[in-house]
Amino acid sequence: MKHHSLITSLRSLTGNPRGCVYTELLWGIPFNLYAPYVSIYMIALGLSDADIGLIVSISWGFQVIFALLSGIITDKMGRRQTTLIYDILAWAVPALVAALAQDFWYLLIAGIINSTWRITMNSWTCLLVEDAEPEQLVDIYTWISISNQIVGFIAPLAGIAIGIFTLVPTMRGLYFFAFVMFTIKPIVTYWMTQETAQGVIRMRETRSQPVLSMLREYTSVVRDLFRAPQTLYTAGITLVVSITTLISNNFWAIIVTEKLHIPAQDLGVFPFVKSAIILGFFFLVMPRIAKLHFKIPMVIAFLGFIVSQLLLITAPDRGYLVLLASAVLEACSFAVVNPLMGEMMARTIDGQERARIQSILYVVIILLTSPFGWVAGTLSSINKDAPFLFNSVLFGVGAVLAYLAGQASQKQLAKAATL
Repeated sequence: MKHHSLITSLRSLTGNPRGCVYTELLWGIPFNLYAPYVSIYMIALGLSDADIGLIVSISWGFQVIFALLSGIITDKMGRRQTTLIYDILAWAVPALVAALAQDFWYLLIAGIINSTWRITMNSWTCLLVEDAEPEQLVDIYTWISISNQIVGFIAPLAGIAIGIFTLVPTMRGLYFFAFVMFTIKPIVTYWMTQETAQGVIRMRETRSQPVLSMLREYTSVVRDLFRAPQTLYTAGITLVVSITTLISNNFWAIIVTEKLHIPAQDLGVFPFVKSAIILGFFFLVMPRIAKLHFKIPMVIAFLGFIVSQLLLITAPDRGYLVLLASAVLEACSFAVVNPLMGEMMARTIDGQERARIQSILYVVIILLTSPFGWVAGTLSSINKDAPFLFNSVLFGVGAVLAYLAGQASQKQLAKAATL
């Protein structure tokens, strides 16, 4: 294992990629401990499915504003300082509010504050990739995913705690723990990194430029963006993943507990299994897939997502084995799509305008995603299967977009080879 390509790539990381990758566990551990139980925590506090969908949609609406401003803030403040400030605001503060939550309004406030993560997502991505070597991108995104999967092995601890202390007290404790870890993580990242070369340039260029003037410049950036079909295909795939992730994160626990009657304390088993599958896939399969063109692996992965959703909605009452098969397929598909999507985004965006292009893409994706929290909540109120049937359709769209993006990329490579 010590000569495995992923281990070698991790050891070879330096500078900002090292500072971002090595600290990811500090975010991943607390987030993945509480994440599987957020929706049923809300229900335990008296919220309905529709209330949950409303909070999701409102918070996504606020994300539009923060995503629009994210490029400007990242350019003016710098990638490093923006990440420090907004990581704490976006993650630590909402965790504290959620820990103290009593009703709908607490959780709505937490959701709105958490919406500022769109700012730190932009700045952190720039910090991660701008000074990285292009050939390292797949391994970098793979290690980010690995960091967030390793913690799946401790997710059952949350289920055990729920079995002992019940749901609400356990979730309050997990949120307090998250508050502490979410505060430490950006401080350590700040200490291990430095401002990127492009960040220094953009800080200098925008120092005396008014915000309104910078917003007006987005028009030319949008024009250039629409002349880049590969970036648009990548944005479409990102949109599909965004909507389906929103639906799964907020309604998977509901269908599993209310329709399949799986006890809440057993939910931690499934993140454990998914993490094990994803990690095995990363180490055994992804080094081979990384050498291939992304088209076929991405299409197959989206088809795998479709089957996983169909298994979920056809699972019998307390159908642990079928639910496990769904989780395994979803894990394998995720292990392919996530790092390849990150690489596609990093490679297709103009490096000199990365912050502003990402800002525009995030705004469009959020605008198109935000209504689906309410839509999925309404669908779930009618039929617990409906949100996941809708996911299946979206994954089919993702497969088509991956195929079209692959075709465009192969044509571009063939054209470059003839020059």
